[in-house]
Amino acid sequence: MIRALPASARTAVPWKNGGGVTREIAAWPEGAGMDDFAWRVSLAEVAADGPFSAFPDVDRTLTVVEGAGMDLTVGGERWLVNTRYAPRDFRGDVPTDCRLLDGPVVNLNVMWRRGAVSTAVVPTVAVVRGRLRLGGGTLVVALDGTAEVAGVTLGPYDAVQLGAEDAVLHARGRTAVIGLSLPADAPLA
Repeated sequence: MIRALPASARTAVPWKNGGGVTREIAAWPEGAGMDDFAWRVSLAEVAADGPFSAFPDVDRTLTVVEGAGMDLTVGGERWLVNTRYAPRDFRGDVPTDCRLLDGPVVNLNVMWRRGAVSTAVVPTVAVVRGRLRLGGGTLVVALDGTAEVAGVTLGPYDAVQLGAEDAVLHARGRTAVIGLSLPADAPLA
């Protein structure tokens, strides 16, 4: 079973710290909130400089998909994040401050709670183009163009989540491929 997750169906939700908005693409368990997800994938719009929200016991992968990028200070260490489509990992509970380089950005955010997923199934994030065989449990998000997965055509920010079946991705633009873990009996709703 394939679950379509169109961009047009997402609602903008203010960040915990009020510094931007996020649009959730998918989370596990289904319907989980910010305090009880095992993993969560979203698009975040960062419109102003300021601190990131703290997420205790959460690890993150951030990928800039629009804008010039950010100058981050993560736990006192400076990180220049100015290359689009290059995933960066960091801890969500380390104080992180952001200075935008040249206006707003949009980030693809993948977060997972330490201890809620085994280290063997920590989400993986890659940005690809071209043809790729995907395994079950994969989430695909078109970023800057179109993609097709199992007969479903995706426009920018549309997504699909694969169930147990394999599929082939044809990515005409940059596309995020996120390997996720779901229990074997998890419904895709």
